[in-house]
Amino acid sequence: MTETLDAPATPISLPTWLAIGFVAGFLSVLTFHQGTIGIAHLIGLAPNPPYPMRAVAPLGVPQFISLAFWGGVWLTVFALVSTRLPAAARSGIGLALAGLVFGSLVISTFNWFVLAPLRGQPLGNGFILANMMRSMIYNGVFGLGGALWMLAGMRLLASRR
Repeated sequence: MTETLDAPATPISLPTWLAIGFVAGFLSVLTFHQGTIGIAHLIGLAPNPPYPMRAVAPLGVPQFISLAFWGGVWLTVFALVSTRLPAAARSGIGLALAGLVFGSLVISTFNWFVLAPLRGQPLGNGFILANMMRSMIYNGVFGLGGALWMLAGMRLLASRR
């Protein structure tokens, strides 16, 4: 028997929930994450525009596609972690808030203290408060958006049953 996640309307198998997480993360980068960067860029708060087209190794895909893939990976991790949350935090506003916290705190901390050194960048975005806050906002909005996409996936699945 497959482990299930009890959603409000229907049980969802763990593999399906993880797939929903991946798709939600991919879509959240394309919509919420890059949208937030676009707004910040338009009002002069972000130096770079959204949807960077620079080719990324090893496949040479545009950077925003690579970001979307890794967003999918992150939301798959979030989907797995969310199965351990209290029932109230696995749907609705609870899941949205959990996504916001996961994005702003977990992903940002990982980027500052693990990914940045691996890339030869300064720890904690150089501990420049504006850079750290910008990163927390982008990642928090990504997590929130991903949770909203996950909720949409749950509803779509429930409506098809």
